[in-house]
Amino acid sequence: MARKATPLFLARRSYRRHRLMDAARLLPILGLVLIFLPGLWHPHGAGRAETASALIYLFGTWAVLIALAAALARGLAPALDAEDEAEGSVPRDEGTS
Repeated sequence: MARKATPLFLARRSYRRHRLMDAARLLPILGLVLIFLPGLWHPHGAGRAETASALIYLFGTWAVLIALAAALARGLAPALDAEDEAEGSVPRDEGTS
């Protein structure tokens, strides 16, 4: 008699934390791809890439990557604080004087 397969249950909070950690690991790779992308630009009728538009793109990409990293850090902060408390370390807010 075959056993009925039960679905694997993952808590919503830990599942979300793992997906955020995966996104944080992939963010540098995404950043490299987006930053090297202007090297592939070949405008029509010109032998070289337009410097002004490439620089605007680079700084815009840089700002978006910073915002994404801040959002991921904000999402992961409660989980990391809970892990620190579980290990017995001093919480960030109290510190030593």
